[in-house]
Amino acid sequence: MAVDFVATYKILVLGDSNVGKTCIVHRFCDETYYDTYISTIGIDFKQKIVNLDGMPIKLQIWDTAGQERFRTLTTAYYRGAMVRILVMYDVTNMDSFNHLSYWFRNVEENASPDVVKVLVGNKCDSSNLRVVEPDQGRKVAESCDVPFFECSCKDNVNIDEIFLTVARMIREQRERRASKFDEIERLQWDKAHLTQQKPQDSYKCSC
Repeated sequence: MAVDFVATYKILVLGDSNVGKTCIVHRFCDETYYDTYISTIGIDFKQKIVNLDGMPIKLQIWDTAGQERFRTLTTAYYRGAMVRILVMYDVTNMDSFNHLSYWFRNVEENASPDVVKVLVGNKCDSSNLRVVEPDQGRKVAESCDVPFFECSCKDNVNIDEIFLTVARMIREQRERRASKFDEIERLQWDKAHLTQQKPQDSYKCSC
């Protein structure tokens, strides 16, 4: 049976190859974990309806290919579109962390200026292989003014928290935009109403 929902939020997952983008999408949407590497060809998406503080919301999550040959295609999906961005790196791969500057710059150049973003460091369960410390990720997040999480798709750590946080940020942004739009409409109506009104002293006696 179809489930009703009040809104659809689109989330794009970006990052280098093999950081866990496909894994986090499957872990969240299907509650499954694949321990083999799945290379995304181009772009794919899955969706899930969540209860966001009592409201049913459909999250449409786009899984992108990290390979350079697909990046032009990936960019086309968020250039000018109303999507939100999850940027991911692998805490056991320093290159994926160093490439964050590329991904954030790409978002800045192609997405809307106020796009919702979040930074995620994956594979935090691999403590013996870790090369990127939490403070390093937190420092990047602070410099970009975005929320920061570490997660584990394998152990299901922080997966739901990440997507629900993004969903709440989207909802708050939409509410701010709606409030701003209502205020603009009210000011425009007031201006039009005042323009239509005639001043009380506009009539002058000719005698």
